Amino acid sequence: MTTESSDATTEPRVRSTQDVDAMPPLGRAIPLGLQHVLAMFVGNVTVPIIIAGAADLSAEQTTFMIQAAMFVAGVATLVQSLGLGPIGARLPIVMGTSFGFVPVLIPIAVGMGLPAALGAALCGGVAMALVGLFLPWFRFLFPPVVTGTFVIMLGTLLMPVGLAYVGGGFGAEDFGASHHLLLAGLVLLITLGLHQFGRGIWSEAAPLIGLLAGYAAATAFGLVDFSAIGGADWISLPTPLAIGLEFHWAAVLPVVLLAVVTCAESIGDIAGTTAGGLDRAPTPKELSGGVMADGLASVFAAIFNAFPQISFSQNVGMVALTGVVSRFVVAIGGGFLVIAGLLPKLGAIVSSIPNAVLGGAVVIMFGMIASAGIKMLSHISFNKRNMVIIGVSLSAAIGLPAQEGLYANLSDNLQAIIESGLIPGALCAIVLNLILPNEERPFRSDV
Repeated sequence: MTTESSDATTEPRVRSTQDVDAMPPLGRAIPLGLQHVLAMFVGNVTVPIIIAGAADLSAEQTTFMIQAAMFVAGVATLVQSLGLGPIGARLPIVMGTSFGFVPVLIPIAVGMGLPAALGAALCGGVAMALVGLFLPWFRFLFPPVVTGTFVIMLGTLLMPVGLAYVGGGFGAEDFGASHHLLLAGLVLLITLGLHQFGRGIWSEAAPLIGLLAGYAAATAFGLVDFSAIGGADWISLPTPLAIGLEFHWAAVLPVVLLAVVTCAESIGDIAGTTAGGLDRAPTPKELSGGVMADGLASVFAAIFNAFPQISFSQNVGMVALTGVVSRFVVAIGGGFLVIAGLLPKLGAIVSSIPNAVLGGAVVIMFGMIASAGIKMLSHISFNKRNMVIIGVSLSAAIGLPAQEGLYANLSDNLQAIIESGLIPGALCAIVLNLILPNEERPFRSDV
């Protein structure tokens, strides 16, 4: 009798984590929610650190932007998982700052200023929300050959940024010094070792653990500046429009184009969540609501001094790995992020991480983005049509930024659009997919 009673009381709790609309007991839901935060925390704060470093912002400004990134990601996660009217997929999806906009936003922030970057990001969010609203009419633009190629381009173009941090960061006077390389190598080895050979939380939190080890080593050798931590407030409410918004069409156009293309990543993450955790395809309502949430969260982010938001792929993988699909678990993680965004000292601690320590982790992340794109392309047919789409798009994305002289005589506005690499590459993929004949034309095997 005792055994039967125990089984009867514990069985619903087990099922509750596997029901998207069920709330597990708090004792189970809280650690599961924290696990999601651990998986995305480093990636979420890396984007403002990279852009702030490229724009040569002060430590106080960097701390402020880290704080904003955490707060906005928490609010966006709550909206995406719990829903707000037609907005939100109401699925266990964690939101955070998108890496995809980094190659475009860095030159805007450096050349035109941070308000111009945030103004362009706001316009990009509007574009994403409109794509979500009219998704049934736009989805034909994003078949797997386009989305997979885009993800490969994204990871490839971010790799030089990661290696710049390995050397000590943009403009470092001692760039490439041995202590930078050793710190990055330490983080790289620990992260890879735990990711491959660790189990459970040790594997899922490998980047965070690697960063902590690198931070401890840097502290032991006196390579960490703690001055900003002491001067940071304990609690601070978010301030809308503290940095400001400016709108320049040379900045707005590439970000809007990239935002439309980035919707493909969001669609893929939503589909991955339902396939991996619920063993089904997403409904049109989930897709539309999810992409709209990405767009409106990006508008909200720009107003609150943060960069565009999108679903985090590593958390999609965690849903598939653990089988925990309760959206309330993810909402609890979003609540923790909101709280973290209200604590400036936490942001100051994160901003004090040496660039080389950060580089040891992000160089893996950026490489994994490219490998995820390769995995997406593994499901398509490698016929003549698709090979041309992939080849021409990658040539444009990688080749054009490396040969600035080819378009040096164009206007500054057009140069800004082309030099990102992502925009011309993405446009090539979309246009070629639309105009090339779609019949199967495989390569001949006989020579």
